[in-house]
Amino acid sequence: MNFASRNLMPYCPPNGMLTMRQIFLRMALAGCLAIRVNSALAEPASGPIAANNTNRADVTIAFDAQATEAFSPNRMVVRRMVDAGIKGMTARPTTEDAWHSLVQTNDVVGFKVTASPGPVSGTRTSVVRALVESLLQAGFPPHHVIIWDKRMIDLQNGGWVNLANDLGVRCEASEESDWDPNRFYESPMAPRLIAGDLEFGIKNKEGVGRKSYVTRLLTQKITKIISVAPVLSHNFTGVNGHLTGLALGSVDNSLRFSGQPDRLAEVIPEICALDDLMPKVVMGVSDALICQYRGEETTLLHYAKVLNELRFSHDLVALDALALADIETARGEHRTGTEKPHLTDLYSNAELIEMGVSNRDRIDIHRLPENEGR
Repeated sequence: MNFASRNLMPYCPPNGMLTMRQIFLRMALAGCLAIRVNSALAEPASGPIAANNTNRADVTIAFDAQATEAFSPNRMVVRRMVDAGIKGMTARPTTEDAWHSLVQTNDVVGFKVTASPGPVSGTRTSVVRALVESLLQAGFPPHHVIIWDKRMIDLQNGGWVNLANDLGVRCEASEESDWDPNRFYESPMAPRLIAGDLEFGIKNKEGVGRKSYVTRLLTQKITKIISVAPVLSHNFTGVNGHLTGLALGSVDNSLRFSGQPDRLAEVIPEICALDDLMPKVVMGVSDALICQYRGEETTLLHYAKVLNELRFSHDLVALDALALADIETARGEHRTGTEKPHLTDLYSNAELIEMGVSNRDRIDIHRLPENEGR
């Protein structure tokens, strides 16, 4: 099952139906080697992202020791790293060729950022600036580029609106684009609706609050997604990375999942599998200039480690798995109290439904020569 090349039906199980994870788990436990379920849920495994013991993921890493100084990115160096990384990931001779192998000029390209932690610990504007400038230089129209996250206040505070204005592109929030009543993820979890959710205020109607609706920004505007996520700790999912950011940033009524690690480990891959999310992803970029291994959305630079890397891959699961390893390694080097390793099935669940590779032994890392492009 290749999420990059097929058209998934939105996963919306009726009451009482097994979840996708339960179906796959039970079939796996029964020893099913060829997984076949209803076509609305899955197809036979095929292509480069089939979840099996021989599947591998490729990650291209650009490193430059001068990429940051005192936790501040060097824009010129970051731009060189971006161009080198895109060429390296796509194996194309020029940046223009590389971009045209990923997206077409009639696509609307949405750069998904992690804005809520702020400009230091979240996705860094210098990385997205370099990506967008590179894309525009390859001939893509600025009005076909959108920088986005869930809340406009986070985008404003993180400098994303100013960046978009500088570059002549758009900056939009998924919650302000409204929610599509025809595209949703359904779960029987107790509702915790808040103002802004599509069904907020509806009373005495059966099933209210059981659906998380997808933003119209994805169902009606953006045709290709590029996820740009930091290497940042998350108390329940291990890393506030690509899968967590994409899933929770794309739907309303997500508060009902918060604070429940086991539930998030199941829900996040299932939401990502919806038609308008993972099938539209063409690339992920891990902003690994800095790894903040404690603090979650609070900037705590005394719990940060400089890595000076940018990582490029078609496989978001692999990128998150590497980020989680960075966080655990840094925590091990700087132990505090009785802190325990992150325990989450999120990434193995994502691999189970054939979304990518979570086993680091099957992630092939291609490190580019330092200072490439100078």
